[in-house]
Parts: sequence; C-alpha cells; structure tokens
Amino acid sequence: MRVLIVLAHPRLGSFNHAIAAAVGAALAAEGHAVDTCDLYAEGFDPLFAADELNRDCELPPRLAAEIDRLKAADAVVIVHPNWWSQAPAILKGWLDRVLRVGVAYRFGANEKGEGVMVSLLNTQKALVFTTSNTPQAAEQALYGDPLDTYWKRCVWGALGIPTQRRNFEPVILSTPDQRATWLTEATQLARETLC
Repeated sequence: MRVLIVLAHPRLGSFNHAIAAAVGAALAAEGHAVDTCDLYAEGFDPLFAADELNRDCELPPRLAAEIDRLKAADAVVIVHPNWWSQAPAILKGWLDRVLRVGVAYRFGANEKGEGVMVSLLNTQKALVFTTSNTPQAAEQALYGDPLDTYWKRCVWGALGIPTQRRNFEPVILSTPDQRATWLTEATQLARETLC
C-alpha cells in the first residue's frame, strides 16, 4: 500500500513531527511505501491563485507534483495541531489547491438524485492525528469538536473515504512518558486502520 503522510507543523522537533515519524516508520516496517510531505519544510505555497479556478489551467509544477503524490496514495495520514478549532492555514491551502474538482473528485448524483462529490482518488482510507492543549471534555463542551466533523464529514467523508481521527491532549502538560505512550498508540492505530 502507498501511504501519503501530510504533516503541518512549523517547528522541527514538535510532537506532530514525532507522530509523523513514528507512524511512517511503523508503516514502512509493515512493507508499505511511505511518502511524507512536510508542508512547512517543503515550503508549500497555500495561496490559491485566481487562474487555478479554471479547470483546464496549466498547473504550476510544484502543485502538479503534490496532486500526483495524492493520486498515487492508497491511504492518507494527516498530522496537525488544533489551532482555533482548525488546521493550520498551510494545510487548508494544501486541501484547497490539491483536492481539485476534475482531478480529486467530480460532481455526480446519488440514488435519490441529490448532488454528491465522487472521489477520483485511489485513496481508500484516511487517518488524522491532531494535537491540542485543550482537554477533550472542554473541547466537547465548548465547541463540539469541529475538527472531527471537518475531517470525517467535510473532507474525506464527502469523498466517501472512511476516516479515523485521534486527538492527543493536552500536549502542553504531557510528560515524556505520556508522549511515548501516545506514539505507541498512534503506531498501533495506524497499523489497525491502514494495514
């Protein structure tokens, strides 16, 4: 299986980097081909240019390469911090530019005649790891966990791709032992979900 890991955290050595590295190593050890895309380290431009709105536009080479990476993936792993109940802007920009109509999906109709998005990707599974400093109970009580809805219903779910998500929190109060336990959990979840 070909797995694309998309990492969106600006600081090297972050726990998000540790998650991406541990999951990538675990999946590679299982024989999967792993491609890790570190959006900040690779300097991905999240800005959607006006001419990119045209379906038949000539895409910049860097963007075309990102689309090829996604199209080659049988599974996608996303790793990012929770910032204001959202993903970092660079990741939103990656989604805006890479999940293109006519490339990643097309519009169709379901059995009821309702408009739906139909995936054009090979991707069969998605796994999302997020981190936050807000305890889960507070997140649920205050916001209802919008990231869960976003990833499971608005992004991968809209394309019919089954999605699992695990949030690790509160990172700011975690100990090295707690983080080691979380990394073990992340690798186990990756194996169970994607293998």
